[in-house]
Amino acid sequence: KSLYNTAYFTIFNVPLTTLFSIFLAVILNQKLVGIRFFRTIFYLPAVLSGVAVYILWMQLLSPSTGLINTILSWFHITGPSWLFDPNWTKPALIMMKLWSAGGAMLLYLATLQNVPTQLYESAEIDGAGIWQQFRHVTLPMITPVIFYDVITSTIGSLQIFQEAYVMTSNGQGGPANSLLFYNLHMWNKAFVGFDMGYAMAMSMVLFMIVSVLTLINLKLAPRWVHYGGGDQ
Repeated sequence: KSLYNTAYFTIFNVPLTTLFSIFLAVILNQKLVGIRFFRTIFYLPAVLSGVAVYILWMQLLSPSTGLINTILSWFHITGPSWLFDPNWTKPALIMMKLWSAGGAMLLYLATLQNVPTQLYESAEIDGAGIWQQFRHVTLPMITPVIFYDVITSTIGSLQIFQEAYVMTSNGQGGPANSLLFYNLHMWNKAFVGFDMGYAMAMSMVLFMIVSVLTLINLKLAPRWVHYGGGDQ
């Protein structure tokens, strides 16, 4: 169960946060009046204290008084129970992670600002539109950062612990163990049940999973990661 929960969270969280971070970076890379203010606003969630953010989201996700369900009710939509419904607990955490995508957004924004303008000028002369410029110029130039972000996000998602520990009752994994992630299960084995041997074995399994996935990413990287000097 804990492996399934962790895999579910990782499979959805990594691509969604990566795509959302790139989207934010592209939008905030525009030369508009007051753009620095919006960059600061979108980056702020990345520097806020974790526990304080989780408590805030517990209030936002409250089925009866939470702001999210209140806004949905304005459109005559009945909001889910979020952290009290096993079918919605993991999507709720993924949504929370999207809100704090400002850290990765900053990396993509810095990379986008270093893309040579000559490449866009050449593409425009060749008749490339906005989408073609993004696909054939922008995207290849930021693939090294995407590669780094995917690896670190995958490792971080597999190690998710604090969110479930704070946002579930007594850190037990929420309704029907829907938020019993692997690290939370390992914590309970080690420091609640005091089964240190079992917890140590679990930590080695997690280490092997992370190692294998990282090696796969490294192996596949030359096929899609492009560097400025032309080396793969």
